[in-house]
This record gives sequence, C-alpha cells and structure tokens, in this order.
Amino acid sequence: IAVMADWGTMDVIQNQFITRNWEAIRSVRKPVLAAVAGFAFGGGCELALACDVIVAAHSAKFALPEIKLAMLPGAGGTQRLPRAIGKAKAMDMCLSARVLDADEADLYGLVSRVVPDDELHGATLALAERIAGYSLPALMAIKEAVNRAYESTLAEGVLFERRQLYTRFASEDAHEGMRAFLAKRPAEFKHR
Repeated sequence: IAVMADWGTMDVIQNQFITRNWEAIRSVRKPVLAAVAGFAFGGGCELALACDVIVAAHSAKFALPEIKLAMLPGAGGTQRLPRAIGKAKAMDMCLSARVLDADEADLYGLVSRVVPDDELHGATLALAERIAGYSLPALMAIKEAVNRAYESTLAEGVLFERRQLYTRFASEDAHEGMRAFLAKRPAEFKHR
C-alpha cells in the first residue's frame, strides 16, 4: 500500500499492475490447492479464490477490505467471490469489508474444508496426494468442466461436460478404472 499510494493511472497501466501474472494460476491445467492460515485479505483472498480447492485452518480469516482504501478488489475478487458464495454475501464483504472466519467461509462455500491449524499442512498434502493418485487426464477434464460452469450457460456447460465424458471412453485410464472396480482391486493409472 505504501508503494501504491503515489501511483497514478498510467503507472498501473504501464506496469500491468495485477494484470501481469495474476491469472497464471488459472491457466494451470492440474488442480491447484491453497492452504490458508491466518489472514487472507485483499490479494491473499483473491489468490485463494483463483485456486481450485481451499483448505482453511481454523485461524483463517478472509476479506476483501479494499473499500477502506476507496479502492476495489482488482485481481478477480469481484468476479470469483460472487460465484463462490453468492451475490448477497459477496456484496456484503466487498461493500462493508466484512471478515469471514474459517467456519463462516466453510458455511458459505468459500473453502472446501476446515482443519485444525496444526493439521493444515498435513491435511492439504494428504488431499493433494489423494488427488494426484487419480488419472491426470480425468482430473484435467473435471477441472475444465467445473470451470466451464462459471463461464457459460447451463446448457452449454452440460454439453461440454457430456463431450468430456464421451472422450474419457478413449482413455486407457478409464478402462483400467472400470476394470479395477469390477475386479475389486486398486486401479493402476498410467495417465493415458
């Protein structure tokens, strides 16, 4: 904030403030997990919102308090927050600088799960390992389909989802998964 206090419009335009690299996380095709403890305010909250899964410690607090500076969230907060928790809650947070604790964030659908602070690292890594144990092409298809839900109409999203499903039948991993299920054994995915 100390650096930004003297910037003008051309400063932020020429330096691509927030624009440069902030959306890079959304282009990662593999699932991206966030582990949040303590304050995730402003850009920290927006960074978490850009992730696919948010695991929050009990100490986590989320806010978009830019209104206190006569500013607004500019790294996707006004766009991703309503999609995560609904318009009314997002308006409340953005217009009043309301802070959500971890339990409220969980209740409103902002986070995927809440864990004790001392378990945050282990729980997030365990979740990442579980996800990584599945077929990468299937994970990428799911991520793309869920993201499509936010970017299109329901009819277009369902059509996209159906095409993703049909494509899975060309996958070695899908056939392995089904055969393993029928044989009551763990699947051995080759990510093909």
